[in-house]
Amino acid sequence: MNSADIRQKFLEFFKKKGHAVVPSSSLIPENDPTTLFTGSGMQPMVPYLLGEKHPLGTRIVDSQKCFRAEDIDEVGDNRHTTFFEMLGNWSFGDYFRKDQLKWISEFLFDEIKIDPGKLYVTVFGGDEKNNLPKDTESVDLWKKIFAARGVDAEVVEMGSEENGSKMGMRGGRIFYYDSKKNWWSRSGTPDNMPVGEPGGPDSEMFYEFSDIKHDPKYGEYCHPNCDCGRYLEIGNNVFMTYKKVAEAKFELLPRKNIDFGGGLERITAAANNKSDIFSLDVFASLILLLRPVYDSSSRIVADHVRASAFLIADGILPSNTDKGYVLRRLLRRAYVYAKKLPEIGEPLDVLKSVANIVMGHSSYKNLYEFSPMTLEIITDEINKFEKTLEEGLKQLKAGEDPFILVTSYGFPIELIKDLGVNFDENEFNEKFRRHQEISKAGSEQKFKGGLAGHGEAEVKLHTATHLLHQALHDVLGDEVMQKGSNITPERLRFDFSFPRKMRDEEKKRVEEIVNEKITASLPVQHSVLQKEEAIKTGARHFFDQKYPDEVSVYYIGETLDTAYSKEFCGGPHVENTGILGKFRITNEESSSAGVRRIKAVLE
Repeated sequence: MNSADIRQKFLEFFKKKGHAVVPSSSLIPENDPTTLFTGSGMQPMVPYLLGEKHPLGTRIVDSQKCFRAEDIDEVGDNRHTTFFEMLGNWSFGDYFRKDQLKWISEFLFDEIKIDPGKLYVTVFGGDEKNNLPKDTESVDLWKKIFAARGVDAEVVEMGSEENGSKMGMRGGRIFYYDSKKNWWSRSGTPDNMPVGEPGGPDSEMFYEFSDIKHDPKYGEYCHPNCDCGRYLEIGNNVFMTYKKVAEAKFELLPRKNIDFGGGLERITAAANNKSDIFSLDVFASLILLLRPVYDSSSRIVADHVRASAFLIADGILPSNTDKGYVLRRLLRRAYVYAKKLPEIGEPLDVLKSVANIVMGHSSYKNLYEFSPMTLEIITDEINKFEKTLEEGLKQLKAGEDPFILVTSYGFPIELIKDLGVNFDENEFNEKFRRHQEISKAGSEQKFKGGLAGHGEAEVKLHTATHLLHQALHDVLGDEVMQKGSNITPERLRFDFSFPRKMRDEEKKRVEEIVNEKITASLPVQHSVLQKEEAIKTGARHFFDQKYPDEVSVYYIGETLDTAYSKEFCGGPHVENTGILGKFRITNEESSSAGVRRIKAVLE
């Protein structure tokens, strides 16, 4: 089965179990200051995990586009990619452990015919410091599931990953690990979670590739969480039960939720018993293009160009900051590795050929629609990089410190090594470490603020963003279109299409309108409507984004017909504009070509 088959089977399987199928959200998270990209299937579902009602009910299934920048350096092996799809099924206060483990095992064993004898599972071993109990219930359920399939299921107390490399499998099928391995939240372990973040114990599922022999460099013995590649995690059942309320203190969420995430590419690998993800249909055409060379370089080119095409299609452009910098790094890194494939052709031609294949074979319509622009952006970026490369080499010849290639020219370290530049590697690595620490500190300061806009200050600013959006239409006209937003407890940031800098009188009038609506103490209300009906009301939305048949519309005013502001939105919002305070624009600047950015506060 190819990935499209498995995606469809997954959606259909859970649809038969009463789940509503929803389309993927964008790779650009909306109103989530904690992260640059949608990096998990759970991310767009946070409001509903915290108690918001999903317009389609309590059972949801999807396949979510995801991108993880932290995996860039891992790409090149048999299983890591930066872009991937996460199959997900969700229960918002409906079914729980028993049904989830029963259904997901039925899907794996019966629908896509994975051998039960190849599956191994891990469970949460408890966390005394945080008073979080051991998950014995999942162990009992898994033992029954395996027994029904004729598979012995011995339980092993593994503890930590380090213990695993010392102990080995011990004949086990079910393994207890600590909270570093079997607890899930977007922020990692219970200790690392910020106050307000939801999380819970999880049960991960691993497929065994018997053809891969354990590599001792990853530890003396192999175990499910070993990095040698013999055991591949294909899915994670999260029992979303808790919310952190203080240091070492958790309380139960108002309702128990199920959050399942399974990598589509990895599940496809298991279904076909192929340990190399890059040999699957998702990448087969790309790798065919990159032959006769098939090594880590060709894998990196295939992954990075594929990820870049998806990022561009969701509205990201190369730049020196934030999301744009990640895209720039991907394209430049792909260029570096394409240079290692001279048999294939010129690096830029290789990147464009790979992009064409990605866009021509995708099931995502916007990827195909944006293909001309994507090729233009890739061409422009690589042309700029080649000029930058030439200038950087001139600086080196003039005696500059090689580290200037990182700080001033944005060169990937691997390119610097490939150039044959002589430098003290230990000194260089120390400089790079300090550079990363400074960058990370700046990022943490920039994106501080907690959970996806759910603090009181963020909810107020989120509501004010709706007023700002409409006020911009009032003042600047209907060529204004929202391009993104980012909210922290301190300020809102709103990006919109407009060809020029706003005049002072225009900014002043926008402020006046927003403050007039705040002073009017307008009610903020919510309706769930059929998508076409919602569009007819004039509710604002992203025109290039897919929406389900039923959508959530928040409107500011007495009735939907007479409301000042109407938008497709999942919330949360204040109940009345009168509590917002005074709105003030602090900055208006260019974000990218044809896109302006406003920052504003409530005082």
